[in-house]
Amino acid sequence: MAEEVKLLKTWSSPFGLRIVWALKLKGIQYDSIDEDLSNKSPLLVQYNPVYKKIPVLIHNGKSISESLVILEYIEDTWNHNPLLPQDPYHKATARFWVKFGDDKVIPSIWSAFLKQGKEQEDAIDEAIESLKLLEEQLKGKKFFGGEKIGLTDLALGWLANLVPVFEQIVGMKIIDEERFPSLLAWMHEFAQVAIIKESLPPHDKLIVKFQVLRDRHLAK
Repeated sequence: MAEEVKLLKTWSSPFGLRIVWALKLKGIQYDSIDEDLSNKSPLLVQYNPVYKKIPVLIHNGKSISESLVILEYIEDTWNHNPLLPQDPYHKATARFWVKFGDDKVIPSIWSAFLKQGKEQEDAIDEAIESLKLLEEQLKGKKFFGGEKIGLTDLALGWLANLVPVFEQIVGMKIIDEERFPSLLAWMHEFAQVAIIKESLPPHDKLIVKFQVLRDRHLAK
C-alpha cells in the first residue's frame, strides 16, 4: 500500500523548507500544499487545531506539527539516508545545536533585521556571539554533520538563504569572511547541493516579501 505524505507550508517559510529538504534527502514522495496564512485553509485548521501554523506533515492521515518535531518524525519513520549519527553522544550533540539555533540564533538575527538604532546594535552583538559558537563547530568540517548533510544542517539551513536577504535589505554584513570563514563556506556549500538549491525560494522574491514585512513592523 502506497504511503500518503502531504506537507502544508508557505513558499517563503524557512521552517517549511526544513521539511522539504528532509523529505527530498530521504527520497520520500509527497504532495506540497502552499498555505495562505492570511486566509488559513480548513485543512490547516483541521490538522493543526492547536497552533494553526505551518509546517504540518500529514502521513497516512495523521498530522505532525512543529518543524523540529517533524524532522525527528521523518528520521524515526524512514531510517534510510539517516540525518542523525548512530553514536548516542554525537546524536545528542547534533540535537543540542539544532535547539541552540532555534533558541539563540533565530531570535537574535530576526531582531537585528527588525530593529533600528541601539536595539539593532545590541541584537547584532548577540547574533555575532551565537554565530561564533557555530563557527567553532564547523572548523575543519564540510557540514555540521561531517561530510554529508545532517539534521543540524537542515535546521540551520535558513542561514544560507535568508541571511543574505536580511543583509541586503538592512545594508550591513553580519556573516563575513573575516569573522566567519567556516560558516560562510558552509552556507555556500549547503546552498549548492542540488536537492537544496532546487528548493530555495527566489532571492528577489524574498527581498520583496521581507522588505514589506520590515517596513510594516517599523511603521507600527
